Amino acid sequence: MLEKLAEIKMIDVWIPTVDQRWLILPRYTQPALDTKLLIEKLKLQLPSQPPPRLVAQKQSYEIEVQTVR
Repeated sequence: MLEKLAEIKMIDVWIPTVDQRWLILPRYTQPALDTKLLIEKLKLQLPSQPPPRLVAQKQSYEIEVQTVR
């Protein structure tokens, strides 16, 4: 059971903006059909997708993170 649930991954999709910032979309991958059935049978619910964030680069290795609403 835990192996099936471990198949669900969190990924960050980084999209550059025209003003030199990055739009970050953290997303959970969609579970396979058998994993969906297991989740339903256990009466669990997947968390909602996190909100997007904007990242502005300050210096070469510093970033500032803002949540987009």
